[in-house]
Amino acid sequence: MKLKTMLLGAVATTAFAPAAFAERGSDGQVNIIYWQAPSIMNPYLSGGTKDIEAASLVIEPLGRYDETGALVPYLAEDIPTVENGGVSEDLTQITWTLKEGLLWSDGSPVTAEDVVFTAEYCMAPEGGCAQRAKFDGVSSVEALDERTVQVTFESPKPNPYGPFMGGQSPIIQKAQFENCLGANASSCTEENFNPIGTGPFVVTDFRPNDVISLEANENYRDPEKPAFASVNFKGGGDAVAAARAVLETGEYDYAWNLQLAPDVLEQMAAAGQGEPIAAFGTLVERIEMNLTDPSPDLPEGERSTVAHPHPILSDERVRRALSMAIDRELLVEVGYGQAGRATCNLVPAPELYASDNTECLTQDIEGAKALLEEAGWTDGNGDGIREKDGMDLSLVYQTSTNAVRQDFQALIKQWWTEIGVETELRNIDASVFFGGDPGSPDTFQKFYADVEMYANNFDGTDPQSYLAMYRCGNEPKPSSQWQGENINRFCNEEYDALLDELAQTGELEKRGEIAKRLNEIITKETMTIVPLVDRGRVSARSNTLGGVVLNTWDSELWNAADWYRIEE
Repeated sequence: MKLKTMLLGAVATTAFAPAAFAERGSDGQVNIIYWQAPSIMNPYLSGGTKDIEAASLVIEPLGRYDETGALVPYLAEDIPTVENGGVSEDLTQITWTLKEGLLWSDGSPVTAEDVVFTAEYCMAPEGGCAQRAKFDGVSSVEALDERTVQVTFESPKPNPYGPFMGGQSPIIQKAQFENCLGANASSCTEENFNPIGTGPFVVTDFRPNDVISLEANENYRDPEKPAFASVNFKGGGDAVAAARAVLETGEYDYAWNLQLAPDVLEQMAAAGQGEPIAAFGTLVERIEMNLTDPSPDLPEGERSTVAHPHPILSDERVRRALSMAIDRELLVEVGYGQAGRATCNLVPAPELYASDNTECLTQDIEGAKALLEEAGWTDGNGDGIREKDGMDLSLVYQTSTNAVRQDFQALIKQWWTEIGVETELRNIDASVFFGGDPGSPDTFQKFYADVEMYANNFDGTDPQSYLAMYRCGNEPKPSSQWQGENINRFCNEEYDALLDELAQTGELEKRGEIAKRLNEIITKETMTIVPLVDRGRVSARSNTLGGVVLNTWDSELWNAADWYRIEE
């Protein structure tokens, strides 16, 4: 099946007839492979998609986003709105009601106190919550009774669905995590590897960066689900091996994030064991510019744009020249084909929030050279590398280990060489790069490089929390266990003021205007982020796995409770 036949409109999924579940666990084992291996089962301590998705099999939010981006209740009875009385008329409060009879996998009742504790856990000082932006503007979270929780915001919140919504913000059990607040969060190994949850499966064995074994949750709220008795969740390897394991050998049932050239996928799919599935959402491959001195020799905590600005990239003209030298259309052709679109935007969708910024789509090598000359970078000795004040224009460019990303690195290095930039390429195992280990120097949060490349996206269709990642003060640092989404250490007063305005704006058209402006500040104007490709999400399922609905707005494993075995 060619990828171009799978990307029809914003969302294209594979549909199956509803399963007739005989009993829980009747379909044996399902085998899942993520070539980026999960390193933790607590999404509050990792910004890595692979960790968030693995955890979604076990711990759940109050509500999720379905494959269309619509809000749907999970642990909550319904989605609170102004119309049903769940959101106050002045937009300062949202009230959630838990479904009756919910149990944790250990058999104890789920209560509003668990929800309150989850907020306390993420908002705790020195806790290093990777999803802190989800709780932006929250002033209090209170339990009104055993099943009712009220979230109060500091000011009107037109989009009150940050806390407890989507796979990035699940509910954790107070009894299990109450001794893991603040600075203790990262040291709670048993809790972080084996969370007690409400999801369809329970962890029986967790081996970081390797294999997760899970079994059906006996206390799951639907007595007929999940159909599978166990899950073998294999991590590691590479995208080629993962795709082959589903599409060619049939060894696995589901493979995630097949970041491969389209012709490679098509050849594998011809074996007839499975099929690629794809959909566009908000996943953007981009280059992040480090605005501070990246040297690991600096005392921890002293990296800032004021005390230690980046010796080269602090000049916006250099950042812009690096962007101008890139041929995004060629990157799409080489890496993604019909499953990619060249973009200048960090937020490529929905249309309401997508800027019409297109100026980066035209490669301009000569313009990039002229801009570097203007900034004072010249090749005085004729060796092809520009220099200024005795310093070579030399950059370290890092990303995770992946065939497409290494192809991108090679092409971009070539273009940067043409404009006089020396580039050292570095690739890091994805399980480490996205792992969030505060002790590792190689995580994308530590950012001990000049530029780095990766992709992520946001839950749902509203980008407010996503754009809030780049707020002043949200940078990773020792006091936050090196968690924090503002990896560039970007700080802009206008940007923060617009974030505050967005948080108080209800009219959709106006929200769109503000979001576009925020996007343009960090991409078009400051070039802090250099978007490359709007990536379609491509995964694969075996021909014997039913119930899969690819979801680009939440965890891909969002409906694993509905998966079942198709008899051949």
